[in-house]
Amino acid sequence: MIAVHLESGRVELRRRPRPALRPGFARIRMLAAGICSTDLELQRGYYGFRGTPGHEFVGEVTDCEDRKWLGQRVAGEINLACGDCDWCRRGLGRHCPNRTVLGIVKHPGSFAEFLTLPVVNLHRVPASLPTEQAIFIEPVAAAREILDQIRIAKQQPAAVLGDGKLGLLIAQVLKSAGAKVHLFGRHRRKLRIAEAAGIHTERAAKKLPERAFPLVVDATGSAGGLRSAIAMCNPRGTVVMKSTVHGLVEVDTAPAIVNEITLVGSRCGRFEPAIRLLASGRVRAGDLLSEEFPLARAPEAFARAAFRGVLKVLLRG
Repeated sequence: MIAVHLESGRVELRRRPRPALRPGFARIRMLAAGICSTDLELQRGYYGFRGTPGHEFVGEVTDCEDRKWLGQRVAGEINLACGDCDWCRRGLGRHCPNRTVLGIVKHPGSFAEFLTLPVVNLHRVPASLPTEQAIFIEPVAAAREILDQIRIAKQQPAAVLGDGKLGLLIAQVLKSAGAKVHLFGRHRRKLRIAEAAGIHTERAAKKLPERAFPLVVDATGSAGGLRSAIAMCNPRGTVVMKSTVHGLVEVDTAPAIVNEITLVGSRCGRFEPAIRLLASGRVRAGDLLSEEFPLARAPEAFARAAFRGVLKVLLRG
């Protein structure tokens, strides 16, 4: 099969054997996979990654011990937990210290013709949800994780910093929970996508409002985003950290301490409510698609995805 290989910043195509089918796993033919900001950070050196990336995917199950999965269109949770440790027994497999992570940590990702995942990680994609929208299940789940971590009051003001793919999804998810969302970004075209979903937007200037919001989400993907988010947050407010950045982030912690701000790290989320949000239309993902490339043109797709202002780039199997 053809698979993407990342190493030392280079994106290459390599021929590899189809992945072996282990007990309890399914082999999946990739139908579509999305290049996200984490994949671009892996290319830049995040995690010292080398191998096949990709964790946002929709595929068709081709081989599985449990025959009822055969032919099913699926998305898959990316954390492969051990199932035996204390964290797994507490239902926190996403934090299992022994886990591998699809396309990120010690498990080949979805930028290949075939991939494997445990059956327990799979979720059927409803027939009503097109593949090009279902590709957003994983990032919508990550956006919606905020709702499992923080109570959102109706009409609660909330600021989202960053008008990239994740920022646009977070803004819609918070709005679906009843928050009064204010999205700050730098790209007029992207802000119009949020405006079409009924979200108030503003071009981010050098001087952002200070101590203005009880909840601020940093989705800038930049080293300076957290600093700006802390400055924008009310005393005793909450800052949610959604950016993963290669390298160290320098932050003056004094404002967070003096203003008693709660910092919340936020990562992956549950797939079931994300699927419901997308199927209901309360989160509009189709507007975030920029371009599609066949898997055989993956190096070109990565280069395009890194362009400023580009949103979601898909690879098709």
